[in-house]
Amino acid sequence: MGKMVNGIADNLLVATYLAAKCPVFFAPAMDVDMFRHLTTQKNIKTLQEYGHTLLEPEIGELASGLTGPGRLQEPEKMLSAVTDFFEKKKDFSGKKVLVTAGPTYESIDPVRFIGNYSSGRMGFAIAEAFAHRGAQVIVIAGPVSVDFNTPSIKRINVTSAVEMFEACKSEAPDVDIIVMSAAVADYSPVDKAPSKIKKKESALTLKLEPTHDILKFLGENKPPGQKLVGFALETDNELGNAKLKLKNKNLDLIVLNSLKDKGAGFGLPTNKVTIIDRENNVESFDLKSKKLVAEDIADKIKNLL
Repeated sequence: MGKMVNGIADNLLVATYLAAKCPVFFAPAMDVDMFRHLTTQKNIKTLQEYGHTLLEPEIGELASGLTGPGRLQEPEKMLSAVTDFFEKKKDFSGKKVLVTAGPTYESIDPVRFIGNYSSGRMGFAIAEAFAHRGAQVIVIAGPVSVDFNTPSIKRINVTSAVEMFEACKSEAPDVDIIVMSAAVADYSPVDKAPSKIKKKESALTLKLEPTHDILKFLGENKPPGQKLVGFALETDNELGNAKLKLKNKNLDLIVLNSLKDKGAGFGLPTNKVTIIDRENNVESFDLKSKKLVAEDIADKIKNLL
């Protein structure tokens, strides 16, 4: 009978978790060998990648007689963690935040374009982090398939770099914080064919011209008090290139990604970032879900305010 009752309880717990649309906290409690087992650690990492919060087990004497991590975290500490989580939700109240997300597509002809692999997930996670913490959020989004769980976010859809530039130029003067996480194309075809270019045996030559440097424009026209954050996706001399971009574009923070880091980059649910400020302070973060990366970025911006 006890096993049946426990089984029903376990099934109810799983069903509740799978249906949850709210923040999830989990507090493992078990013997030290069970806790340290690769399967347990993998499952904990998976839950964290989903954006859930681990309440670390306490270290102490366990029922088996062993000593180590595995004791259920004390209720007072769990309550404090949950309270801190929800109090933080209010720390951007009264702030207006502009976020750019996704790629831009630069048309070659009506059916072809120059683009990149950006999914928009990182930018959308950042937008939701700010919205959950009380900010009024505007997102300028390139062509992406992802959407928000937060209906209060204002979304402006664009396709090309010039459309994103015009939207940013229009919205930027009235916001307190700008996070430029979009992967804007650096070049666009000079001539866009009005009809589909037919395939030929000879090579096709495209003449490209630079697109607007949106980040530089915003840095040069930044009003007093506004905080501007850029992103740098690098493959070589990552830190040096990011610091140079921070300086040249008049940024307050830059978020560095490297394609060399496993689990980071386009189209993935996780990311691994390094954040650099104007004083060249460098802080590197572990690989984690983009939702948790977004919270780290918001925390760093909060410190600037």
